[in-house]
Amino acid sequence: MDGRRIRVRGQVQGVGFRPFVWQLAQRFGLKGTVLNDPEGVLIFATGEDLDQFEAAIAADAPPLARVDAVESEPCDVSAGDGFEIVASQGAGAETRVTPDAATCQDCLCEINDVDDRRYGYAFANCTHCGPRFTILKALPYDRDQTTMAPFDMCPACREEYGDPGDRRFHAQPVACPDCGPRVWIEPSSGGDAIAEAAARLRRGDVLAIKGLGGFHLAVDACNADAVALLRDRKRRPGKPFALMGTLEVVCRYASVSKKESALLQDAAAPIVLLRKGEEALPEGVAPGQASLGWMLPYTPLHHLLLQDFEGPLVMTSGNLSGEPQVIGNAEAIEKLGNFADAFVMHDRDIARRLDDLVERLTPHGPMVLRRARGRVPGTLPLPEGFENAPQIAAYGGQMKAAICLIKNGQALLGHHLGELDEALTWDAFVQADADYADLFDHYPEAVACDLHPDFAATKHCYSKGLPVESVQHHHAHLAACLGENGWPLEGGMVAGIILDGLGLGPDGTVWGGEILLGDYKGFERTHWLKQAPLPGGDMAQRDPWRNLLMRLDQAGMGALADARLGGYPLDLIRQSVVAGVNAPMSSSAGRLFDAFAAALELVAGAQSFEGEAAMRLEALALEWEADVEGYPFDMRDGEIDPAPLFRAWLRDRESGVETAKMARRFHVGIASVFGRCARELVENGQAKAIALSGGCFQNALLLDLVARELRDLPVLIHTKTPANDGGLALGQALVAAARWDERRA
Repeated sequence: MDGRRIRVRGQVQGVGFRPFVWQLAQRFGLKGTVLNDPEGVLIFATGEDLDQFEAAIAADAPPLARVDAVESEPCDVSAGDGFEIVASQGAGAETRVTPDAATCQDCLCEINDVDDRRYGYAFANCTHCGPRFTILKALPYDRDQTTMAPFDMCPACREEYGDPGDRRFHAQPVACPDCGPRVWIEPSSGGDAIAEAAARLRRGDVLAIKGLGGFHLAVDACNADAVALLRDRKRRPGKPFALMGTLEVVCRYASVSKKESALLQDAAAPIVLLRKGEEALPEGVAPGQASLGWMLPYTPLHHLLLQDFEGPLVMTSGNLSGEPQVIGNAEAIEKLGNFADAFVMHDRDIARRLDDLVERLTPHGPMVLRRARGRVPGTLPLPEGFENAPQIAAYGGQMKAAICLIKNGQALLGHHLGELDEALTWDAFVQADADYADLFDHYPEAVACDLHPDFAATKHCYSKGLPVESVQHHHAHLAACLGENGWPLEGGMVAGIILDGLGLGPDGTVWGGEILLGDYKGFERTHWLKQAPLPGGDMAQRDPWRNLLMRLDQAGMGALADARLGGYPLDLIRQSVVAGVNAPMSSSAGRLFDAFAAALELVAGAQSFEGEAAMRLEALALEWEADVEGYPFDMRDGEIDPAPLFRAWLRDRESGVETAKMARRFHVGIASVFGRCARELVENGQAKAIALSGGCFQNALLLDLVARELRDLPVLIHTKTPANDGGLALGQALVAAARWDERRA
């Protein structure tokens, strides 16, 4: 019979797409078949209303679906009496895998309905919600390819699973209390696991709770003693804890806008950074911070626990310091036994560990701080001009490691892995490399990495035996920002304000505060922070006072440094700098933030976690809301010298100016000087737009101030990928693809 072969590409497996197509076919009176295969969803249809049917495929798609393309061609269709859903075909992967999704309203209603067979069930899900990527072992996405394979469906679940009109039709994790996973608590008094867990939390215990992508450590967030106990046991003195609560609870302790409320309720269920509200939690939850990281319960288990507990919970990653999150039951007992008083376990295995997604909203859109559960393995379309890009794998940097794959016009930026100098994180990185390649049937023709030869990811890249593109750190930041904004390959030059911690420059020094004029293929550095030594090398990242010493000495304020920092071995450090021993030169903006935080005495001694000084500085600056004049910088031949900033700060300090105002003046000064320099490149015709990238742009205040400085110009920012090193691999892959194309031209 005359009909059509219709190919649907995108995020179309594991989202109820085939039953959706079946229902459309009933609506339009069509005959034919629909199936999953490695390229997505394939439809053979015949009937009178094929045009309307095809248009509705994208227009009315299920909530979790993302349709990239609907392609059709005439063909003969061998159809029976109706329209059928047939078995998946083929191996390999050209389609997109669906990220894990928070519990939908229908499933939530069921677990709270005493007359429903899933009442109180911790693993209720359907095609609109539940685990996906965390349980997937291989493609295509069928039950026997997931960690649900050991659970044989009962007759009631199998009937739902086989009914195209049911929202659980081919929902691979479908289960109920009679046939699915179970939850328990260790040690147990023999009662209900959820009720016992809530009771333990109320009395101040620390619980290890198994979730979607790993274990969390949980305590009562209102109990200062319990929070302090968790900090002591985990040896985490200052890093903010994530929080979980119902939306009503979150609104009690945080200031929540309509857009922030919508982001909290997104199917990805991110941790969202929110300004503190009128009702306060113990300071120990997030010492020295203006914001708290909140997420809503995103599994039935979390919903049931919070309903019983009736309050906010600290919900932080269950891991030893520096190690990946724990995912196995035996592993949890072994590694978290010294932290937790009890364990909330279940018997559905986790196929891959995924940290919680972290995002925040700014006046300029969303900001991704950590790309993880709920967003991965979602893909980004490649910009115009990359249509013929080969398959490429890129391996990112040493910190906030993530992998990026390019294939068939899409870029898949993987999940946050962590710092590769930790042995177990390195193991997770190697596993993720093999995992993504296998899942997505990826065979790269070239690989890309950072310019730094000693990065573990760089060495791994060279071990592949494939053509290698070595990409300068900040060029990768620029390219990542261009790519996620869809900047065409031949779109012209862009001025990139790149502010971050550390990245090896082609001149052998450490960069970190510069303006690059470039595109995907190359760049030149037009402006940069005056370089200062990093005394002690890596120790300068840990100790803000070391950076303050160098900047004060450069500004001719050595006597002040002696008076303020007299408790440290200043003479020894100065001697090592003069001798050039373990004191590389750096233009790092991150270290300048550290230096000024030390000037305001926001961190005593060493930072207890990466970024602590800068985060405290931002929090303090947010306390001063009035307009201020930024601190000054000197400019000479592209060099931006902060010496005048420190001299002006000293005058403010001696005049009794409030520290919050000084913190604000610092931010305004940075935004003003870099904004002015980038503006000149656009106004003189050298650049067509300005891109903002690098870890310092996780600072929402800095982002806002720079954007205001450039408000009448085209500005590109990160909204879908991290501005920090978590986005490096995307930029590396795009640079490699652009150079590949250039060589073939």
